[in-house]
Amino acid sequence: MKLKIVVLAKQVPDTRNVGPDAMTPEGTVNRSALPAIFNPEDLNALELALRLKDQNPGTTVTVLTMGPGRAGEIIREALYRGADNGYLLTDRAFAGADTLATSYALATAIRHIGVPDLIVGGRQAIDGDTAQVGPQVAQKLGYPQITYTEEVLACKDGKIRVLRHIDGGVETVESPLPCVLTVNGSAAPCRPRNAKLVMKYKHAKCAMEMTEETPYKELIAQRPYLQLGQLTAADVEADLEQCGLSGSPTKVKQVENIVFQAKESKHITASDNDIEGLIKELLANHTIG
Repeated sequence: MKLKIVVLAKQVPDTRNVGPDAMTPEGTVNRSALPAIFNPEDLNALELALRLKDQNPGTTVTVLTMGPGRAGEIIREALYRGADNGYLLTDRAFAGADTLATSYALATAIRHIGVPDLIVGGRQAIDGDTAQVGPQVAQKLGYPQITYTEEVLACKDGKIRVLRHIDGGVETVESPLPCVLTVNGSAAPCRPRNAKLVMKYKHAKCAMEMTEETPYKELIAQRPYLQLGQLTAADVEADLEQCGLSGSPTKVKQVENIVFQAKESKHITASDNDIEGLIKELLANHTIG
């Protein structure tokens, strides 16, 4: 069964390096002040899509990411691992988008590039932890959705059967295609880069990344597979009132940096008395129980 799969991926600031300049005065993330990485759970989603591609000859995997020009690196990283192509959705009109405006922009882009059989994304991004974008994209497209995906058990006859990891256990869910899956970080980790694919796509660029100083410009012009897709708000016919800050009802009123410090420490031995005393203390202050 041939599938057309779109993977929603995001370039996120590395939250291991958050400092006092991580937020702008407007309450949005100051992305230029932080190192950028591939959102971890989106890598799990990419692996799920690539496994379906391996199991279903003729399947194509397209990566869709929204962000500034440097987010093109996300598409290259996906190509290095086995994706077929990708699109960078970029426009100043998208700046400052919350989950509602982001899902609107992504949904319009998906309609523009063609209705897929399956849309896959990470459960949530580490710069927001809302887990809202995937479900909102499904709602805007009118697709069924399966969240907390761990593994695809079967995909045939226009249906997909998925194992979900939920509080208290697991469950198996079946949905008609097309549908949207959001994938847990506990799902299979993404495969490493393929050396041959790195050599093939290392010079791939989006139009926004091209400058007069860009090396291998002639090579990129001669080889269409090195020309990554790029879409603007006008290309996807987006309503600007629903994009960016103007389309974002979420407003950050205040941001505080909190540093956790231990006020005291205790040394606990492996003796039964020490362990029993620790458990009683944790029960007394309701840390457990």
